[in-house]
Amino acid sequence: MSYNPGITAAPVDSNPSFVEATYSKVTLRLLPLLFLCYVASYLDRVNVGFAKLEMLNDLKFSETVYGFGAGIFFLGYFLFEVPSNVILHKVGARIWIARIMITWGLISGATIFVTTPEMFYVMRFLLGVAEAGFFPGVILYLTYWYPSHRRGNITALFLTAVALSGVIGGLLSGWILHSMSDVYGLAGWQWIFILEAIPSLVLGLFIIFYLKDRIRDAHWLNEEEKQLLEAQVQSEAGQKQSVSMSQMLANPKVWLSAVIYFCFVMGLYGVGFWLPTIIKATGVKDPLNIGILSAIPYAAAAVAMVLVARSSDKHLERRWHVAISAFVGCAGLVLSTVYSHNTLLAMICLTVATMGTMATLPLFWSLPTSFLGGTAAAAGIALINSLGNLSGFVSPSLIGWLKDLTQSTNSGMFVLAACLLLGGLLTLTVPARLVNK
Repeated sequence: MSYNPGITAAPVDSNPSFVEATYSKVTLRLLPLLFLCYVASYLDRVNVGFAKLEMLNDLKFSETVYGFGAGIFFLGYFLFEVPSNVILHKVGARIWIARIMITWGLISGATIFVTTPEMFYVMRFLLGVAEAGFFPGVILYLTYWYPSHRRGNITALFLTAVALSGVIGGLLSGWILHSMSDVYGLAGWQWIFILEAIPSLVLGLFIIFYLKDRIRDAHWLNEEEKQLLEAQVQSEAGQKQSVSMSQMLANPKVWLSAVIYFCFVMGLYGVGFWLPTIIKATGVKDPLNIGILSAIPYAAAAVAMVLVARSSDKHLERRWHVAISAFVGCAGLVLSTVYSHNTLLAMICLTVATMGTMATLPLFWSLPTSFLGGTAAAAGIALINSLGNLSGFVSPSLIGWLKDLTQSTNSGMFVLAACLLLGGLLTLTVPARLVNK
């Protein structure tokens, strides 16, 4: 990231109304596009959870095969996450994020050709390789535009895309399975992969012409606004550690952050990949009704994410907001097993679990972005995200194995609940002075 040497002309404590107007302008320009991109990303990542409702029967796959295939995505993601984010830092977000989205759209759409477990594994692995670097790249990109005291709310707004994709994905996937089966000779699960890949391809092409890599490149900002933004970002940059890759890897705070994130993502993908199956197990059979019901927890989670993040920014407190959210998610998952045979009560508990689990995510990123800067931030954020997302491999694989073993998802939900509890407790070990700002 380069900065204009004349930034001292715009002090960090500029007129508050001008500051707010400038940041509103930036947010309206950047966030809607990034938000839509993440909706498309998450949709293509977890739509296999709905495809599963028909795919397993058509292809004669076991629950274990599905769980391993759903999770192997994250091995490809893990292997290529750090180099992808470092490349983004070097070549710029515009070209690299566009490349990521176009390739993952093509691979996701090509999943319709899967006929064997081995082909399923390969396509899911390649999807992970293609998508590696997108999420941490956006988190890094936001640090180029916003200081830390603004990133909690901005990151929460961005991450509500996960919740919205759950709403859209549930309704859309349920409708596709209900209405598109055997259209032009294709199964409903194949139409899910075809139709839900289109937004990624369109948005990837749009990014090339719309996104700007740096504040200095933004033609839609005047000089005073550019200087203000650069001054605010640079004033914070001096407080971060701009360290070498080896120093970053030796930093215990990086590894603690990775473990905490691993625990939270266990809960996220446990819900994401298995929610349709859990709802079906309560007695709901029609795919359209399953889709409608699966949208409810995500809609509630979107509201919870924003409200919790705003509270955190207002009080400049991070740890307890993250920890309490994790504890709420833990309780919701446990209670969902207690009432697993009552659709209404199970849905209430799953909604609480989703709200708590997803509210942890935007505030979690206040930890590593508070102490990492420069190339260390690019590599550190990617390392934390890739290690954390290995839980995306462990979670569906473990639940699939446990479901085949016990003929129930309850034992898997207990494991996910324990992970959320551990993640919340570990968050409280992070020094408050480091992240409460």
